[in-house]
Amino acid sequence: MARAIIITGGNIGDVKPRLRHAQQLINNYIGIVLRCSHVYDSPAWGFSAAQEFQNQAMEVDTDLSPEELLQAVQKIEVELGRDRDAEAVEKARTGEAYSSRIIDIDIIFYDDLIMDTPSLKLPHPLMQDRDFVLAPLSEIAPHKVHPVLGKTVEELRAALSAGRA
Repeated sequence: MARAIIITGGNIGDVKPRLRHAQQLINNYIGIVLRCSHVYDSPAWGFSAAQEFQNQAMEVDTDLSPEELLQAVQKIEVELGRDRDAEAVEKARTGEAYSSRIIDIDIIFYDDLIMDTPSLKLPHPLMQDRDFVLAPLSEIAPHKVHPVLGKTVEELRAALSAGRA
């Protein structure tokens, strides 16, 4: 068994019920959700959006390999209505790197694995720059140490906050 930490989020439509549905699907396809944060509201990161995002962190016990886990979260995204082609059209139209989305599921940690492949980078390479990841993560795993940066989630969040002051 591996422990994966996943972030779910979205900013289109009624997000909270979709996050609950995502948690049910994660239990069905990935493994047992051991801990789940509250839902956090946050502004869009890396682009402008009319609606704030809602994000939630989950710690999951899984028998899936990292690659199988990625396939499972992408399957869940599609089942919940994510349309990456429509997102690509919107990004091309606006020139932004990101766009609003109905659901997004990112793998943040997979145990303490360090992995860098074309399809999957672990831990998530931008997590330390994103309060929408660190805020819910600090609720469920504040003492989790980033295996590359050598700092806890709490320390990463404090450093991010200090950088903004």
